Amino acid sequence: MMSILILNGPNLNLLGTRQPEVYGHATLADIEAMCREKAATLGIEAGFAQSNSEGRLVDLIHEARERHSGVVLNAGAYTHTSVALMDAITATQLPVVELHLSNIHAREEFRRHSYIAPVAIGQICGFGAAGYGLAIEALVGHLDGSGTT
Repeated sequence: MMSILILNGPNLNLLGTRQPEVYGHATLADIEAMCREKAATLGIEAGFAQSNSEGRLVDLIHEARERHSGVVLNAGAYTHTSVALMDAITATQLPVVELHLSNIHAREEFRRHSYIAPVAIGQICGFGAAGYGLAIEALVGHLDGSGTT
């Protein structure tokens, strides 16, 4: 059975209380439940992890290549700073969909640059928690050949 990893970066453990006007009211637990439901409807397995530590996220990407066919990655602020995450994606050669709850291109200038985008198969941003379902569908479509990526 196909398996994907949904990986979340720093401060996403605070969803639901952290700037709900920007990130929405869904908690990370709500999003995990939605992702697991989406995965089940697509007939795949989904792992789910969150870390505030850049090194731990790198480790989880490395470990993913042994268990998962691809990754949905919301790297949070590390999107804009982490060459290490970019290198981990390149090194593992796993297909990654970059995901953001907010539209990073409509926010502060520093948020408009992504180190993940050049090594991702695509980017979904600005759709709030619903973006996770879109990212899962896009990744599965890429992996099974039914998508356009």
